[in-house]
Amino acid sequence: MALITLRNIGLAFGGPPLFDGITLQIEAGDRLCLLGRNGTGKSTLLKLISGELPPEQGEIARQQGLKVALVSQEAPPGISGSVFDVVASGMGNAAALLAEYHHLAHQLSLEGGETLLARLELLQHALEDAGGWHLHQAVNQVLERLQLDADADFSSLSGGTKRRALLGRALVAEPDILLLDEPTNHLDVDTILWLEDFLIRNVKTVLFVTHDRAFARRMANRVAELDRGRIYSFSCGYDAFVERREELLAAEITRQALFDKKLAQEEAWVRQGIKARRTRNEGRVRALKKLREEHRQRRERQGTAKIQMQEAERSGALVVEADKVCFDYGGRAIIKELSTTIMRGDRIGIIGPNGSGKTTLLRLLLGELEPRSGQIKLGSRREVLYFDQMREQLDMNKTVMENVGEGNDTLIINGVSRHIIGYLQDFLFSPERARSPVHILSGGERNRLLLAKLFTKPSNVLVLDEPTNDLDVETLDLLEDLLLEYSGTLLLVSHDRDFLNNVVTSTLVVGGDGQVREYVGGYDDWLRQAATEAEASAVADSGRPLQERTRPQKERPRKLSFKEERELEALPDRIAALEQEQGKLHAQLADPDFYKSAGTEIVTINGRLESLELELAQAYQRWEELEALK
Repeated sequence: MALITLRNIGLAFGGPPLFDGITLQIEAGDRLCLLGRNGTGKSTLLKLISGELPPEQGEIARQQGLKVALVSQEAPPGISGSVFDVVASGMGNAAALLAEYHHLAHQLSLEGGETLLARLELLQHALEDAGGWHLHQAVNQVLERLQLDADADFSSLSGGTKRRALLGRALVAEPDILLLDEPTNHLDVDTILWLEDFLIRNVKTVLFVTHDRAFARRMANRVAELDRGRIYSFSCGYDAFVERREELLAAEITRQALFDKKLAQEEAWVRQGIKARRTRNEGRVRALKKLREEHRQRRERQGTAKIQMQEAERSGALVVEADKVCFDYGGRAIIKELSTTIMRGDRIGIIGPNGSGKTTLLRLLLGELEPRSGQIKLGSRREVLYFDQMREQLDMNKTVMENVGEGNDTLIINGVSRHIIGYLQDFLFSPERARSPVHILSGGERNRLLLAKLFTKPSNVLVLDEPTNDLDVETLDLLEDLLLEYSGTLLLVSHDRDFLNNVVTSTLVVGGDGQVREYVGGYDDWLRQAATEAEASAVADSGRPLQERTRPQKERPRKLSFKEERELEALPDRIAALEQEQGKLHAQLADPDFYKSAGTEIVTINGRLESLELELAQAYQRWEELEALK
């Protein structure tokens, strides 16, 4: 029996339907990744499942006694107390005992006193009877891993730290279904990896919304996508879902093209002259009216943003050079002995734990902070654009238009005058949304707005501090392509492992001790190089003679065997043949006459197309492997 079942759920909030009869089951053991464009209702669906929001239509059936915990993108109002109180409140009945014990122990360490000691002993017995010591250990473990100060006042925390505390509260609750809305936002890579391991080991059933493709790839055994009011569920992992979705979208485009062609033919027929009207079939007229209504009600898939960047004249060859730079704050070393050179066209990723000094490193490299020692040499002709993760460049009380236009109705984009409404539509803001105040926008919309605001100005140095938070996958893919085409210099702070792998050419890793190490490539490249360094260090510390130690040596490149050479020669012809067969099958499916007598052949062709996709992917991969050995 399913833990929870949604049947024919409808929700509109007085406007166009957000959910139009969606049905979904969540079984024990599901790790269900919920995807969809910004604004499709992912967060709303989580609230429906948690019981925070009732549906306007349909029913939600829950197993008796089902316990659900939701971690939203925004902290709900009315939560007070220390961080320990908030996290421990997820424990239920034992929460009050845990909180009182924690506060008394803290007070006793400061003041002492027999009365406090006696009360603490009573609490110890009560906690023993309730199994509270295990719970107390669990709370402390989560606080430590999420880097939370147990005694900090929850109301004084930043938005990101509040979300980490609420995540901790949900984790210690051990719910039957854990609902997570963008759980990796504001977490550093180490904490994301810990969260993945924790969820896989300790949480049986989880439904999560994420833009983090690496997180989705490791976590999901099911994927569901919200699209135009409906939900589509796939019993597979993330990568298989991406392939299947592309096939479905291609089939939908074909179906709509055939539908539109038929509608156009019927419209032309009904508009014929007197002779046609005298003999026309009334049933055909009724069918035309039905086609018109179906076309009117059709909800088109949301378009893709058309993001453009304006590039300034090239900067000097040297962008910035750091020589033994040190910086500290309040007596704590943030950056130690940093030496690096960044040249025009470099794409530098910056990673490290939260609070390690990534933003400080950016400001040093931009010349906004003076180092305590060492030197920063800035290059010439730099035009810098800075995307800050706190979105402080946006005025929340002004409209979207006012934030971008700054009092102007037109903008000059790549030498062409554009009306601000048209420009914002490229970033998926409708005219109505463009006139809305920023404070009502979702997190993803605010990120898109900041990109729209920044890209009204030309640059040759682009600085992005956590740009991927809340962006949907389609916009992430587009931003990746844009950055790969950017001829200027990129400095990128991100916890998104796939984004780093796909975009950057080298990585600066900021340690908690202030040391900054530089590695070639992206996140995965850093992991490999760091593992090699650690292994070499362990061998060096083992005390074996120098000649027995593992030294980094240049491996002798392996040459292609005779058989592999013949295989490589044959691969282009094989790929061409597969692509030719694929093209013929697509053309066959696009032919309206084919469907008149196709029957079960449609299923056979679609199955063959799926096999062709796999064969082509394998052929291309093998080609790359053999080419690399030449």
